[in-house]
Amino acid sequence: MAPSLAQEKIYTIDDIYSLPDGERAELIDGRIYYMSPPNRKHQTIARELFSSISSYIRSKGGTCEPFFAPFAVFLNEDDTNYVEPDISVICAPDKLTDRGCSGAPDWIIEIVSPGSRRMDYFTKLFKYRTAGVREYWIVDPDRKRITVYDFESEDIRDYGFSDTVKAGIYDDLYIDFSDIAKLLNI
Repeated sequence: MAPSLAQEKIYTIDDIYSLPDGERAELIDGRIYYMSPPNRKHQTIARELFSSISSYIRSKGGTCEPFFAPFAVFLNEDDTNYVEPDISVICAPDKLTDRGCSGAPDWIIEIVSPGSRRMDYFTKLFKYRTAGVREYWIVDPDRKRITVYDFESEDIRDYGFSDTVKAGIYDDLYIDFSDIAKLLNI
């Protein structure tokens, strides 16, 4: 008889909600990924992007709603996937509950931290695409790069912090990253 392999525990959203106060983690396919607090550069980028997106939606009288982390996204509407994207834009009001978003947001932006690089570029990229996210931006301040995945048109584009980047889910939303670069002195 072959020796049995120890089975890895499958965690659920209940485990996330049972974490001690102040401890943040995400849950992908039943695996817990702990998150460290974001640094000032990360927060500056998140603030500026959220402000631009929120102002744009408000000025257009749009129905989409932007949210910033920590904001619960239950990607697959199951109990083994829970993420807190840096910025989420949800255009379907029926996905919003008092707990967060049930299902895939239309647009997600993740800002890379040293400890999140592999998650943002690989694990979350695959998860967001298969869950039905329409557009995913990876903003990488260390590499001074923005990678835009437009899953609807199967297009991938890379930009620098001196570029203006168009949001694919809108006809006329452009974000000038050179303004953010000035704030960060990069």
